[in-house]
Amino acid sequence: MKVSEILKVKGDILYTVTPDTPMTEAVDTMAERDIGSLVVMEFGELVGMLTFREVMKALHLNKGQVGSETVRKHMDDHPITITPDTEVNEVRRLMLERHARYVPIVNARTLLGVISFYDVAKAVFEAQSFENKMLKAYIRDWPSEGDE
Repeated sequence: MKVSEILKVKGDILYTVTPDTPMTEAVDTMAERDIGSLVVMEFGELVGMLTFREVMKALHLNKGQVGSETVRKHMDDHPITITPDTEVNEVRRLMLERHARYVPIVNARTLLGVISFYDVAKAVFEAQSFENKMLKAYIRDWPSEGDE
């Protein structure tokens, strides 16, 4: 299974901020939209990711306050990226190695979307469930030895 298949099911809604967006505004967007990440874009290009991990680090750094800084200070400015042709098993490996819960999908420097660990887990579960049903149907229809 490729990332493009997950993206088709998930849809293409993207929430973005710029590096100069105040952290308070970014956190408000994340809370209001019930999302765990924002893509950081500058001059039409992906320059980072802001996830709840970075928000928690900012809260810790500022003794429980988000602070008055901008997203630029707290964002991950080297997020891993994948393409629509990346195999899901490769995505799982990358996400586990880098402890990444959100991964941007890029094709020739164009941002296509973001998939989460949840999206990957759901896609794998559904694919395995389908395969399981097909195997059970195949076994149920297995010819008995007297039918030969």
